[in-house]
Amino acid sequence: MGTLVGHVAPGFGFLVIGLWHLFNHVRLHSVRPGSYASLPWFPAGGRLRHLELYLIAFGSLASISMELVIGPAKHQPFDDDGSIPSDHLHNFEHAAISLALLVYSAFGVALDRLRAPLRGELTMLLAAAAFAQQLLVFHLHSADHMGVEGQYHWLLQTVIAVSLATTLLGLARPRSFLLSFVRSASIAFQGVWFVVMGFMLWTPSLISKGCFMNLEEGHRVVRCHTTEALDRAKSLVNLQFSWFMTAFLVFCVLFFLLVSKAYPEEPRYLPVVKEEGSQEEEEEEGMDLESQKLMESPSFDHMGKRLIHAMELER
Repeated sequence: MGTLVGHVAPGFGFLVIGLWHLFNHVRLHSVRPGSYASLPWFPAGGRLRHLELYLIAFGSLASISMELVIGPAKHQPFDDDGSIPSDHLHNFEHAAISLALLVYSAFGVALDRLRAPLRGELTMLLAAAAFAQQLLVFHLHSADHMGVEGQYHWLLQTVIAVSLATTLLGLARPRSFLLSFVRSASIAFQGVWFVVMGFMLWTPSLISKGCFMNLEEGHRVVRCHTTEALDRAKSLVNLQFSWFMTAFLVFCVLFFLLVSKAYPEEPRYLPVVKEEGSQEEEEEEGMDLESQKLMESPSFDHMGKRLIHAMELER
């Protein structure tokens, strides 16, 4: 993952899945807001029902292969004595994230094919576990946390935390559209930020002034000549995050409006069937209701007391 392609490719995957979820959540809520319920994944039509999960599984397998087999010079990540060398630790960390996504997608397909009880909740729980592992790995990343790359990763953790929190809350509140909307948007924004990281960290012309690319432990990292240049580079990263988040929020609101307009709410028809004698029953019920209101009124109570008093006087 420590290359331009290694960030852009998974970033594109997160972006596509996030936008796919965002579209389907908005469409479902727009068409039937009263019966809306969140789904962990969305089936495609016909035989392509599990296409989303298959794409996640294929992408995860490709990522694991790149990190552990294709990427290393020896086409295997271990040292001669069978240990993990320090320059391959980040490969295993990235592969662990892909493995969690592979487990999520594989069990998502299996649970759906078996029609298992609580399959939706279990799949959501697996998604939450994948986000939790992703957050843990990036938080304890073996790569440099103090440089420019560390600043990008720290901001990425905030987005992953939102995905994790909304997924867990979605288990308790599956009918909350806002939770699903934020979760889908955060997944898509993960993809956006991965792509930004790929271009900004591995394109020499885009590196901040006063910084340079340096080869360390088998991969290139951004270093700065002075502390002032490093502080300036980190501030620029914060500005980029703020600008991209604002632009993405505008996009999400416009996307919501467009999809809602394209898929208006379906009219709900309630059948009205009257059986024979129903009109008479309604009239009787109406009369009974009026009688009850009359009996409960103060005037009727006063009139009843006067009648009882008159009867006692006659006796």
